[in-house]
Amino acid sequence: MLHNDLSIIENRRRFLANAGMGLGTSALTSLVLGTRSASANSASEKAASATGASDATLPPGCHFAPKAKRVIFLFMAGAPSQIDLFDYKPELAKQFNQPLPPSVSQGQRVTAMTRGQEQLVVPSGFGFSQQGDSGIWMSDLLPHLSTQVDKLCFVDSMHTESINHDPGKTAFCTGTELPGKPSMGAWLSYGLGTLNKDLPDYIVMPSAYWSGKVNVQALYSRLWGSGFLPSKHQGTSFQTSGDPVLFLSNPKGIDAGIRRRMLDSLGDLNRKHFGEIGDPEIETTIAQQEMAFRMQTSVPDLTDIADESAETLAMYGPEVNNPGSYARNCLLARRMAERDVRFIQLFHRGWDHHSKLPDNLPGQCQDVDQPTAALLKDLEQRGLLDDTLVVFAGEFGRTVYGQGKLNMKTYGRDHHPRCFTALLAGGGIRGGMRYGATDEFSYNVVADPVHVRDLHATMLSLLGIDHNRLTFPFQGLEQKLTGVEPAKVIEGIIS
Repeated sequence: MLHNDLSIIENRRRFLANAGMGLGTSALTSLVLGTRSASANSASEKAASATGASDATLPPGCHFAPKAKRVIFLFMAGAPSQIDLFDYKPELAKQFNQPLPPSVSQGQRVTAMTRGQEQLVVPSGFGFSQQGDSGIWMSDLLPHLSTQVDKLCFVDSMHTESINHDPGKTAFCTGTELPGKPSMGAWLSYGLGTLNKDLPDYIVMPSAYWSGKVNVQALYSRLWGSGFLPSKHQGTSFQTSGDPVLFLSNPKGIDAGIRRRMLDSLGDLNRKHFGEIGDPEIETTIAQQEMAFRMQTSVPDLTDIADESAETLAMYGPEVNNPGSYARNCLLARRMAERDVRFIQLFHRGWDHHSKLPDNLPGQCQDVDQPTAALLKDLEQRGLLDDTLVVFAGEFGRTVYGQGKLNMKTYGRDHHPRCFTALLAGGGIRGGMRYGATDEFSYNVVADPVHVRDLHATMLSLLGIDHNRLTFPFQGLEQKLTGVEPAKVIEGIIS
């Protein structure tokens, strides 16, 4: 009797699973085909008028002819101080320790760290100089990157609603402060597909950091997750030591032939299971297991820098020899670009300078200055910069008013969402220019405001995607990377 009851329960469970997953599979198939079809059909609208390209000439998933094929996103977690690095305000030297006028702050919401405190102006304690043919002002803390200003577009009018790190990073990486949405790289993997079948579409590389760094903000996998998209689109995080990917190496006694036979048997079981319940994630599992097998060959080749010339290694600086360093990750990013990884994201932490900024900011800049400049030069000399979009940004900016002891040796700065600077290069970007402007306090945007979602819309446009048409239905809404608020493409920075 018990056996019969269990059989009935199992049959009912299987019926419900088949029914539910069957509908889900049909819906997903229809969705994917419909999205790809919409991508192809929409191409004729813009491509015919703007580029003359026919549908058949467009890369898969593109709505119009792209200017970039891939993205390297250099995320400065913790928020660099725009007023000390990029947004030169020499007149502030006259206002040291003076209250920030209420007409400037306008009652802005501040963090708990400065709530109730007098907002006293602290100008930058670092020198600036004009660089390049464009004469752009750059901090003396970035001498190597200063040589590349004619490749760079400085978007000084970035702004966001986020005032704390967790929601700020989440919004910048996924388009919303609410956790659980797909990341930028996941959207691109979903919308455009793969360029290299032997490597993931989306690779993430956090930098290792020395123990003396202060206020190193946590990173979490949702920043490169797939959210409600199929899980095959999530980012693959490379480790800072050991195997770049966990369990990349076979255990002792297991060779490639044994691994191949094991995967074949496991694939047969998974396909049988898929035939029974139709869960599309089973197909994703099969595909990812096959990818993992191919990565056992492709990843060691990717991360072995023995074939790099001495000149190239010297260009990235001495830290390039340290696995997990920002310099090594920049070199690996170039090697990934050569191998057509679609979205490459580096995270470098330690920019949260609430105190002792004059002591801590120079070391932070030393970490990234030479390697970032080398990455731009390396991409250019290999013919990759033209179709690689490089973005350098943090989650928000820093305040003009100080924190801690207000003298020019120990000051710090609080979080500031109203204005900050993002740097862009390559992939259809106009170099040697500044876009947008802030007031004399680097506090409010006064010209050409650019929200984070506008930056996302622009990145997608450079890759040939109309941000309003890259959608996925979830929770009764056609979800987008740019969300439900209006977003615009920053046409003024596109070449």
